[in-house]
Amino acid sequence: MMSLRGKKVLVTGAGGFIPSHLTEALVKAGADVTAFIRYNSRNDWGLLEEIPDEIRAGIEIVPGDLKDADAVRNVCRGKEVIFHLGALIAIPYSYVNPRDHVETNVIGTLNVLTAAREFEPERVVHTSTSEVYGTAQYTPIDESHPLQAQSPYSASKIAADKIAESFHLSYKLPVVTVRPFNTYGPRQSARAVIPTIISQALTSDTVRLGSLTPRRDLTFVKDTVRGFMLAARKESAVGEVVNLGTQEDMSIGELADRCIALIGRKCEVVEDQQRIRPEGSEVMQLLADTTKAGKILGWKPEVTLDDGLKATIEYIRENTSRFKADIYNI
Repeated sequence: MMSLRGKKVLVTGAGGFIPSHLTEALVKAGADVTAFIRYNSRNDWGLLEEIPDEIRAGIEIVPGDLKDADAVRNVCRGKEVIFHLGALIAIPYSYVNPRDHVETNVIGTLNVLTAAREFEPERVVHTSTSEVYGTAQYTPIDESHPLQAQSPYSASKIAADKIAESFHLSYKLPVVTVRPFNTYGPRQSARAVIPTIISQALTSDTVRLGSLTPRRDLTFVKDTVRGFMLAARKESAVGEVVNLGTQEDMSIGELADRCIALIGRKCEVVEDQQRIRPEGSEVMQLLADTTKAGKILGWKPEVTLDDGLKATIEYIRENTSRFKADIYNI
């Protein structure tokens, strides 16, 4: 099994939620980490700003844009392992600006894979999403489940996944695709349901959500990160798609009740029509079959839902001012 210690590693989208946790874990594992973040004139490093100073000092931070093939080529040069997590991930935003999702998620992925083909890293770990399955046709969902694009976001990710698959089959690029189910935890923004619930429940007597009936398989971010790192290390993962989930699900309404109970306040949960997905686009159930992750990666989730929610509640409680709980964040 490959060791990541001393490896020259790239993380794309490193200023985001999961990538920031992965970047931190890679530094702790002894990797030589380059973090590729989207350029902005404020020199804002996103959630990398929240990594402890002594760890962040060990990260080379490179700004650019996934859509810029030259920038991607330059940052991929000399890297031994590439973790490609950079993407636009907000589903409601994809209804408004589908082209932005296609250009970032599809062309951006093509740029990463093209550079990897040239520079021949030992491993490319490509990031998928459980949203590519659409509403479950059967549960639990294994990696052979049909793909169904129920939002422009999921369509862009299906395309990116298939391009990654094609580069492995056509050029023998050592790609593994990791498909997380609904990761949550500290640092996640209010565009995701758990921070939306918690930030409102901490500051208001009313929690406004979209549909309460969809069911989700919820995985704590530290478990997801461990899965990514195993995918980079295990030779048997090359060419595979691997689900990461808990093999348990719950409805959004049940999740809201659980969060509110852990916070210890009384709140009314209200369905807000503004937050409900268009008809035909809502994914009603996501429940992972992680048999393959167990066999290929030796991975299984370790953090219980209550422990993960408590850690997330504590983080949001300490950073309430960062969450615009009264505004719907698409």
